[in-house]
Amino acid sequence: MLLAVNTRDPRAVEHRVAQDYWCMFPDGDPTFVSRAFGWVESYFRGDNPDFLRIDAHYHDLEHTLQGTLAFSTLLRGRMEAGVEPILTQEMFELGLLAILLHDSGYLKRRDDRDGTGAKYTATHVNRSCDFAERLLWHHGYSLRQVHAVQHMIRCTGVGAKLAAIPFQSEEERIAGFALGTADLLGQMAANDYVEKLPILFEEFSESAQFNAGKGGPTMLFNSVQDLTEKTPAFWRKYVLPKIENDFLGLFRYLARPAPEGRNEYIEAIEANIQRLEKSLAMATRAAA
Repeated sequence: MLLAVNTRDPRAVEHRVAQDYWCMFPDGDPTFVSRAFGWVESYFRGDNPDFLRIDAHYHDLEHTLQGTLAFSTLLRGRMEAGVEPILTQEMFELGLLAILLHDSGYLKRRDDRDGTGAKYTATHVNRSCDFAERLLWHHGYSLRQVHAVQHMIRCTGVGAKLAAIPFQSEEERIAGFALGTADLLGQMAANDYVEKLPILFEEFSESAQFNAGKGGPTMLFNSVQDLTEKTPAFWRKYVLPKIENDFLGLFRYLARPAPEGRNEYIEAIEANIQRLEKSLAMATRAAA
């Protein structure tokens, strides 16, 4: 069971990703997966002298690990299905760095003591790209590699114009679309996704307050109830078309066997949406 991996435990996710990596690239770098996880975990823990530990309550380390698990699973399924173009070891490694860093923009610098990192919701994609550049330059990555990671991270923006992202290759584009798919499905398939919606609303609210009067985006939801009621439509009218059309249907490689087998991610999300709709219906009846 893919979703039985405990995404609150970085070692459990790292172990699963390492298994995928070795199945795909048996001659790969024996230290890469643990090294990449170690870099990101150290920042999220607040070990770096320049950054505080993550204090966003929805976009936390577990959220990143949920997406990372889905990303690795998807690309392994795609490779096992023999789909071309085949992604290289380097592209998988850059993609793994991108998914691990895709929400690093929620991290605050040491002198930033006001509010939580959620205030950067509207700008977190750009901030994540900047953070990735800083980290990867420090570890000796080339300009081409840095740009690849940044292009993939940009695929996670809700309003991202995918056609405008200057991918350097078709393989890079596929890895970016796999990342965008994994970011959406990894969180929505979590068994506590519905229960975390109030926390997500608080992040949106903090961001709206932080951007008030600055020309930033306005609040999309009036209340937790409003967000909750709109979530089924978000799944059916935004996420499903996006992963099917914009992201080239790559979600099918989360199935086992891929691409036509049982897709636990889609099943889990549908179950969450059905549970949410049932709860909303019961509340409506009770209020009548």
